[in-house]
Amino acid sequence: MSGVPTELARELLAESLAAWRIVGTVRREDDGAIAIRADRRDIRIEAARDAMFRWLVTIDGRRRGAISLAGVLRQVRAALDPGHAANRVRVAAGPMVPS
Repeated sequence: MSGVPTELARELLAESLAAWRIVGTVRREDDGAIAIRADRRDIRIEAARDAMFRWLVTIDGRRRGAISLAGVLRQVRAALDPGHAANRVRVAAGPMVPS
């Protein structure tokens, strides 16, 4: 899966659920995808065949692309913990305070 061994990605997702204090299961499917079942939601993560995205995340039948594992984690967290306040980081060249 996109250069990351599937078992490491599965383990990262399982540990993330534990860190977020979300009870659920994370398993590897026969076709290589990762399946998450938590809070009565089904999430499937698979390698994308499209060059634009590295991962496809399907949550309750809705499929979206993710360019990195960070994007996958963001989508999974938003689905399972909608009250979580996500933080975004912006990187830009220039002074921190306008002069």
